[in-house]
Amino acid sequence: MINKNYAKLEENYLFTEIARRTSEFIKANPEKPIIKLGIGDVTRPLAPMIADAVINAMEELKHAETFRGYGPELGYKFAREAVQRYYKNYNIDLDLDEITIGDGIGEDIANITDIFEKGTCTVLLPDPVYPLYKATSLMDGQKIIYLECNEANNFLPAPPDFPSDLIYLCSPNNPTGAALSRAQMQAWVDYANKHNAVILYDNAYERFITDADCPHSIFSIPEARTCAIEFNSLSKTAGFTCVRSGYTVVPKDLVRDGVSLLRLWQQRQTTKYNGAPYMTQRGLEAALSPEGLAEADKNIQYYKRNVKLITDVLEAKGIFYTGGHNSPYIWLKCPNGMTSWEFFDYLLNNVYVVGTPGVGFGEYGEGYFRLTTFNTYENTAEAMRRINELL
Repeated sequence: MINKNYAKLEENYLFTEIARRTSEFIKANPEKPIIKLGIGDVTRPLAPMIADAVINAMEELKHAETFRGYGPELGYKFAREAVQRYYKNYNIDLDLDEITIGDGIGEDIANITDIFEKGTCTVLLPDPVYPLYKATSLMDGQKIIYLECNEANNFLPAPPDFPSDLIYLCSPNNPTGAALSRAQMQAWVDYANKHNAVILYDNAYERFITDADCPHSIFSIPEARTCAIEFNSLSKTAGFTCVRSGYTVVPKDLVRDGVSLLRLWQQRQTTKYNGAPYMTQRGLEAALSPEGLAEADKNIQYYKRNVKLITDVLEAKGIFYTGGHNSPYIWLKCPNGMTSWEFFDYLLNNVYVVGTPGVGFGEYGEGYFRLTTFNTYENTAEAMRRINELL
């Protein structure tokens, strides 16, 4: 018997459909200069000291005296210590055993559900939100309850008045850029502990946070260690979209049915995962060092310059938007009542700019559109010049 839950997935995945439409346009209009402000890939290169750490690690493997074979499935100690030191910057103490190193955030968010019973969990899912959460829950046969994120609640849903089992939270959110305040995050932690639920917390964009009232980790919140698992990635922080590296934190205090979820996760990883490459873990170590973070922050500030290019045009045109302040994403309302895909085609066909239709992030994303700040400053300026003339 096959897993029939796969039939519940949308036939055209969001980014696949964007790529298809863009490719068809380029084929028909090869002379039109496309600018992509859609898929959230970065454009700034790795910092030299981070790239050198990866290169030097590869150099070690050329020599018998420094060659390494299979690494530990849960991550080398030096990499886990780097994560531990990083959290210490936020006055958060982690045990080394609570940290596992992986290839990136997406894999761990999808794979963590292996430790929960299939087809029985009720999952709370903000809408709109990153499509991976919905797809994973559908493949697992879980019951999904969508929490509407809209202008009225600033795209930040509050805990409901009924129980659930799993809760996906992403702050700052992808795609809306909205970030939970300390009080809002505390409300979710209290809810999860009250109902014995588990929060799966996607923290990929925390380095973009500037508001003092928005925590950089859910573990800054009292009692979060008994209800939350946190995932992080270096893709946006340090430009690791090609190198691929991230980490997951499962606290020892997180116990359900008398069983440690950390132990279950470690069992899962040591059984079904061979461990992240040595070279990328050396890159992670370098990226989370004080020098590496300083270099990464230069790139983040570069992308934040693009925020103003985008928001200046939206404000001049009177177009509603959120995001940008604590996030690399701008979430805007499609003008003139257009649907998300209508606005996508309108920009593509008229000014050759590619964005991301909001409906691809959920039903309540219809009528909205996501622009990213990850392109170059020059390309972003040109894209917004075109959009300014069009709208």
